[in-house]
Amino acid sequence: MDRITDAFIWPSRDPEWLRKLLITALILLIPVIGAINGLGWMLASLDRLRAGEERLAPANLGYIGRGFRLFVVDLVYELGIVLAAALIYVPAIVMASNESRGSANPALISLAVVLSLLAFSIMTLGSLALNFAMPAIVLATDRDGITGGLHVGAVLRMARANMANTLIAGLMLIAAGFVGSLGIVVCGIGVAFTTAYALAMQAWIVRSFEVGSPAATAA
Repeated sequence: MDRITDAFIWPSRDPEWLRKLLITALILLIPVIGAINGLGWMLASLDRLRAGEERLAPANLGYIGRGFRLFVVDLVYELGIVLAAALIYVPAIVMASNESRGSANPALISLAVVLSLLAFSIMTLGSLALNFAMPAIVLATDRDGITGGLHVGAVLRMARANMANTLIAGLMLIAAGFVGSLGIVVCGIGVAFTTAYALAMQAWIVRSFEVGSPAATAA
């Protein structure tokens, strides 16, 4: 993982990086399909890195099929976190709503507040845990499809094989997410461009995790 910080600069090593990122950014503006294709483009760029070629994959709409599998896996995990939080949050809202009619029971109101905070904690911690597990999820999905990506046991084994590797990759993915959000200060294409750049960063981060994880490279 000693070169993982190169994730910030590696896209610019491709002589055509600006054109590729701009085209990818425009594709990302297509609802849903753009995001799916973007994930596939990230995986194709990962293949380039595996081959020892520090060049981004060509920018086009040819990655929808490959990106779809990862999109589905990501969606399932995210919905799982939302559902777990909702199972606690919805009763809290119902409880608070019932107590707002007439004489309120302080104990039940307090319980509703505690449950709401617990639901928020589950969302926050779940999203954070998903972020740190993402390199393992990406590799498992890329290798074994949707079934592999949703094999929680195998994903956790890969993530736990080298905890330092997992933590560093997770922190770098958080940084990539921050880079992706920078375009919010510019309308439209600004957001899409920084998101495309963040996807390119993710390819490098996942490759660095793959090289540094015995469980990933042995599979």
